[in-house]
Amino acid sequence: MFKEVKDFEYITISEAKEIMEEIARKRQEEGELLFETRRALKHLRLFAKLPADRAKELVDELVKLPQVGRKELAVKLADIMPRIPDEVRIIYAKERVTLTPEQIEEILDILDRYRI
Repeated sequence: MFKEVKDFEYITISEAKEIMEEIARKRQEEGELLFETRRALKHLRLFAKLPADRAKELVDELVKLPQVGRKELAVKLADIMPRIPDEVRIIYAKERVTLTPEQIEEILDILDRYRI
């Protein structure tokens, strides 16, 4: 049997971690967690850099910037949390946009406000 995707939305690793922890909690009540579930949860805990609510706020703020614009790009920036201009340029390598140093600094300034 195949499953059909009915809805799709980009979410941050932090948001995925929160969802997965709730799923894991429910499954533990019913019995033991599957290996895949434990591995996924371990990965999410390792790479989540912000609490889910802060990550969502960050994405909402980044989407408002004209150089970001798309939620997909904002989620990628929030997940990776680049610290230097070259890291931002790498994220934008496949985009059809060339960022000015000022635009990159604006992105980094917003990211810095959300760092833990």
